Amino acid sequence: MQPTHETYGELQQAFDHFNVELFDGKLPPCLLTLQREKKTYGYFSAERFGRRGDDVKTDEIALNPAYFGVVPVVEVMQTIAHEMVHLWQHHFGVKAGRRRYHNKEWADKMESIGLMPSDTGKPGGKKTGERMSDYPIDGGVFMQACEKLLTQHFHISWFDRFPAKHVTAQALESAGDDEEGEGADLGVTEESQTKPTRAKYTCPKCETNVWGKPALKLVCGECSSPYEVNEAP
Repeated sequence: MQPTHETYGELQQAFDHFNVELFDGKLPPCLLTLQREKKTYGYFSAERFGRRGDDVKTDEIALNPAYFGVVPVVEVMQTIAHEMVHLWQHHFGVKAGRRRYHNKEWADKMESIGLMPSDTGKPGGKKTGERMSDYPIDGGVFMQACEKLLTQHFHISWFDRFPAKHVTAQALESAGDDEEGEGADLGVTEESQTKPTRAKYTCPKCETNVWGKPALKLVCGECSSPYEVNEAP
């Protein structure tokens, strides 16, 4: 029995499979880690690790093992593919969104691999923004790639037997997105749905911030772009 070898070997197998099936094998290697970030399914962090003895750096894709036993394996694969889009944009994108923002380039790439971006995790949600989720497109390339992987008798062998109560509750809700590194999947909990008294707004072009009451419709005085609502401070 080699739990470490089995766990990370399975994650590497999934990464390699989706790299070929969804990204034509063009993504560079990265370091896959397990991180217990509260309310977080996973995240991407650019050039987070360096190697002693030379100047080599590598990116990180982190997954929260607390969810492995409470969500279907396809959702774990969905998180991996989601974070791989962040990896793709970091290396091949024309203009990555500012930290904590998911722009149109990111959203278009998500759709191209068969994952529909949505701030609610459901049809009809906004495709760009600070806290983003996604759902598989029926018949899309992600689901085809996932089905091909699962027919190879792939599975996640090890899971947390005692996940925190908020993990189980969160798994029943749609995932959102916030940044530990460059992208992270967060669940929506009762705590996070508490109605804020004010909101933060950001101009997508100038990246200036203002604060005000929720649901305001603001326009930037510099570039005339509509401000986009950000998370409450």
